[in-house]
Amino acid sequence: MSTALDIVSLVLLFLGSFFCITAGVGLIRMPDFFTRAHSASILDSMGAGLILLGLALQAPDYLVVIKLFFIFFFLLVTSLAAVHALAQAVNLLGIDPNRAKILQRLGKNQTENNKPETIEPNTTEPNTTENGHRIPD
Repeated sequence: MSTALDIVSLVLLFLGSFFCITAGVGLIRMPDFFTRAHSASILDSMGAGLILLGLALQAPDYLVVIKLFFIFFFLLVTSLAAVHALAQAVNLLGIDPNRAKILQRLGKNQTENNKPETIEPNTTEPNTTENGHRIPD
């Protein structure tokens, strides 16, 4: 029975590793932010779950299994909540999902519409330097 348990545990560890590596490749290969976030959240959660399940099968007693379950629960809640918060922030910024391509966004950051407003120094006020800093009295 121990050999069968070892084989099942090994298969789960390899599958979990495969899902985690696939999530990393998805972060590089996916075209826009939303598909990258989806790839990272779903595949990483699945990979971590399979790895922790494989480790739970090798645990010496039930207390370790309970600890691994809590690790999986907190990992699942925090990773999915973090990706959801990031996606909500991108939506609140008003980025169109069809146009949120990473490479296109890099070039558009320097256009006139995206430049921050510059504050011109007030040269009419006395006690200021050339760059607008106030001289203490």
